Amino acid sequence: MLGTSSKSSYVAQQYGAKYTGNKPVLVVCTDDGKLTMENDNIFNTGNHPIEMFVPMLHLRDAGFTFDIATASGRPVVLEMWAYPHKDDNVKNLHDSVKSMMENPKKLSDIANTDAYSAIFIPGGHGAMVNLPTNVDLGRLLHEAHDRGMPTVTLCHGPAALLSTARAQGKSFAYQEYECMCFTDKTDAMTPSFGYLPGPMPWKCQEAIEKEGIKVMNTTEAGATTQYRELISGDSPNAAHNLGVVAAPILVQHAMGK
Repeated sequence: MLGTSSKSSYVAQQYGAKYTGNKPVLVVCTDDGKLTMENDNIFNTGNHPIEMFVPMLHLRDAGFTFDIATASGRPVVLEMWAYPHKDDNVKNLHDSVKSMMENPKKLSDIANTDAYSAIFIPGGHGAMVNLPTNVDLGRLLHEAHDRGMPTVTLCHGPAALLSTARAQGKSFAYQEYECMCFTDKTDAMTPSFGYLPGPMPWKCQEAIEKEGIKVMNTTEAGATTQYRELISGDSPNAAHNLGVVAAPILVQHAMGK
């Protein structure tokens, strides 16, 4: 009850300029929702539905469509226990992309980012399972980085940025960048009230800071930030704000190209 909501904070915006091209946003999701905690308990996780769908609602409102991909091509795993069942906007968007979620692209089958306008990596602890070590995601993120292609993520999604250190012949792409993420301090606290079934097996904030990212937030207040092509938010509370900030940036970049 402390960590979920029956409705999101999405409010439709009027975007002055909309994308009119045909390049979708690549949404990179998790296909593995089993996170083994430090005490060997299994956390049933996945992508947080508000963190996934609310930014997508804003990108849709700004004219974008979507391609969905996972590491293996297996279906997207959602944290259904966090689903906002009273939110018709989320449910309608979910219905419209459900077939893609059930039959996503496989990251290794995506040769490059030529066909895309941007990359979006939703949060949820599931983003920490197999995306941080995925070589193909690292390759695509390096290409997006080199092109200045907008890359949007929030909460535990920044853990997936670690994949850039696994790409062949490459190092971590985001050294000296600034971003928001879910703090290790809060992750350490949540087992005390039952949100997590034990201590984290590794720490998202610590790991990306070790690679050279400066995490800008010390708590989860719904904050967002942009540093070069990376646009990030701190938690589910940032999902609406992240969409509002990201949508016009993506339009400007995509139409400029």
